[in-house]
Amino acid sequence: MAMLWKFMRVAKYSKTALSSKVKVRGIPTHSRHSSSKSVPSDFAAGSPCSNTVELLGKSYPQDDYSNVTDKILSKVGKNLHNRKHHPLWLIKEQVKDHFYKHYLGRRGTPLFSVYDGLSPVVTVQQNFDSLLIPQNHASRRKEDNYYLNRDHMLRAHTSAHQWDLIHSGLDAFLAVGDVYRRDTIDNTHYPVFHQMEGVRLFSCHELFSSIKDGEGLQLFEQGHRTAHKQECHTMEAVRLVEFNLKQVLTKLMTHIFGDGLQVRWVDCYFPFTHPSFEMEINFQGEWMEVLGCGVMEQQLVNSAGAQDKIGWAFGLGLERLAMILYDIPDIRLFWSEDERFLKQFIGPHIWQKIKFQPLSRYPPLINDISFWLPSETYSQNDFYDLVRTIGGDLIEKVVLLDEFAHPKTKKVSHCYRIIYRHPERTLTQDEVHRIHQAIEESAVRELGVEGRF
Repeated sequence: MAMLWKFMRVAKYSKTALSSKVKVRGIPTHSRHSSSKSVPSDFAAGSPCSNTVELLGKSYPQDDYSNVTDKILSKVGKNLHNRKHHPLWLIKEQVKDHFYKHYLGRRGTPLFSVYDGLSPVVTVQQNFDSLLIPQNHASRRKEDNYYLNRDHMLRAHTSAHQWDLIHSGLDAFLAVGDVYRRDTIDNTHYPVFHQMEGVRLFSCHELFSSIKDGEGLQLFEQGHRTAHKQECHTMEAVRLVEFNLKQVLTKLMTHIFGDGLQVRWVDCYFPFTHPSFEMEINFQGEWMEVLGCGVMEQQLVNSAGAQDKIGWAFGLGLERLAMILYDIPDIRLFWSEDERFLKQFIGPHIWQKIKFQPLSRYPPLINDISFWLPSETYSQNDFYDLVRTIGGDLIEKVVLLDEFAHPKTKKVSHCYRIIYRHPERTLTQDEVHRIHQAIEESAVRELGVEGRF
């Protein structure tokens, strides 16, 4: 479901997979099977050379909101979640298998339909407005999203498809896909990752049929909004939906990770669900967040044409589950073309127990960069995006080491530590120096910083 800011009725339905060819600003590039060994040390994050972006067969005029980079666009269409035997495909198939076997309709067919080929290019209305996210909500910021222009963007969550799928008449579905967010750089964050969205709507009969004397219970009332329910939901309906949601997700996690799994729920608040929760599981003695979920905002459900139903939604990150299940230490590895990585996940069935065997641990190379910030408009995510664009997957981590404000001039200086490490080979200081120099030059040219190199 949507954003974790800290988520017809047929057995399967999948639209045509995205094209493996992406045309960016008039330059065709093959997005599939690109080598992770290439070092774009001579790249400069320059201004667009034209005023349109051509992506997935469509042209998008650029404006003052356009901020998606060629590096990010090259990832569009790779669809790792649909690549057979890839660890993200394995996780997706395990979740599908669980829902197909445990939740059946009246005719014995799977209750949940699956959509794993929806386009990652969505409108701002789909990504935010349809989910009732306020205009001034922090999640809309350019600093956190990849916009093609003011009207179109690369989806920040699979929740962008909730309204459309409900409006088409579906009341139980899973939507899977790649999502895009500008974020920090470390071993658990990457600007492209994969989510699975789950939605279930209930009619009054479906929700209360198993309850003794449930005939007199209702879904809606004219009440008041509280910390535990929306103003139009009855307390009985909210509690039953919440119980069903937590039961469904606890069974799913137990099925994936085993009976010894410890689960806890943490109250939170998403702008389009109420009440809402995050699930954390205990892995090797540490509590880790794996998904967010909640009772769906009734205004959303109503606007999509399901006024007589109440529902829940959840969103889970496939990378997070795969890293825990297979003990994968670095999120960059999911994009590896190294056969030593990929062959480890080929097995006779999707439930085979697999423990990732690390490739040779190559040594890191560390370089620092310091500069004076240009103005209040500076964003750390702009710098992270520039570093990713130039260094690509050679960048393991970027840490803000120091922030200093000059007592007289009031100018602010940042010092970042950039850790370079290739997941598949040893880097040389010469090639890292070239990349680091390109980052320095581009930071001055593109971000307007004053170097302290």
